[in-house]
Amino acid sequence: MSRLTHIDETGRARMVDVSEKAVTTREAVAEGFVRMRPETLALAVSGEGKKGDVRAVAEIAGVMAAKRTSDLIPMCHPLPIAKAEVRVEPGQGGLVVTARVKTTGQTGVEMEALTAASVACLTLYDMLKAAEKGMVIEAVRLVSKTGGKSGDWTA
Repeated sequence: MSRLTHIDETGRARMVDVSEKAVTTREAVAEGFVRMRPETLALAVSGEGKKGDVRAVAEIAGVMAAKRTSDLIPMCHPLPIAKAEVRVEPGQGGLVVTARVKTTGQTGVEMEALTAASVACLTLYDMLKAAEKGMVIEAVRLVSKTGGKSGDWTA
């Protein structure tokens, strides 16, 4: 197993020094899923819930979260995000959240994409919990990343 980059030689947490890394275009895609009953899904898709268009609110929340990732995850670098896009679409048994984040910089945007997807899922739960408290947030994961020293990766 490789050495963890956020732990120094003495075992202390550290922010990685990226000052010597090349500036490249980097993009990451993450997804999540909110499992729910068919009637809750129908309510979410209709846009007629008591709180309005839950999908639009979740998409906006995801974009906002991507921009605040370094405030939430202690060792993340603050990044100039060039693009943050979150989509919430109906899927089999629930709502699929896809987050795409892009930057040009010295470190990647995987955490920003994962944060965007996670917060969008949490927002869907918040917006729909009056209809169903038993929804399950699942399968939040990195789907792909491009750019940087480690190159491209796809799940």
